[in-house]
Amino acid sequence: MAKKTIVVKQVGSPIRRPAKQRATLIGLGLNKMNRTRELEDTPSVRGMVESVSHMVEIIEEKG
Repeated sequence: MAKKTIVVKQVGSPIRRPAKQRATLIGLGLNKMNRTRELEDTPSVRGMVESVSHMVEIIEEKG
């Protein structure tokens, strides 16, 4: 069975954001504007995306 994935894009800057939110972006593999990453769709990844939802957007859901 193929694993479900999501594609997330960073649309907001981490400047003047709390260190925890900056660390979450780095944990997602995002650190510069307009970068995209394909991530496994797990509850932990969804929680990380939700905690920085004002700086990222989900572009696509696969699987």
